[in-house]
Amino acid sequence: MPTYISLLRYTEQGIKNIKESPARLDASRDLFKTVGADLKAFYLVSGRYDAVCITEAPDAAVLAKVMLTLGSKGNVRTETFRAFTEDEFRKITSGL
Repeated sequence: MPTYISLLRYTEQGIKNIKESPARLDASRDLFKTVGADLKAFYLVSGRYDAVCITEAPDAAVLAKVMLTLGSKGNVRTETFRAFTEDEFRKITSGL
């Protein structure tokens, strides 16, 4: 399955209710599972973003559905990138 990296920022609502964040993370993990995707890793980070998620999904449309669902709850805003493994990178560049 393709890998995606999502950068998250808490909204005002999300940071106001930060103590609920672990339960929201658990619910997010369950949401990923219901659509056949997987939340592989979650990291709280410092700097411009508040968290980073590494996920896998069957395709971009499935991942978009999950991210839109999460965003609609009003606690986080996301920015997501398709990540290519080293093997995928080598295949892509071998044809140049």
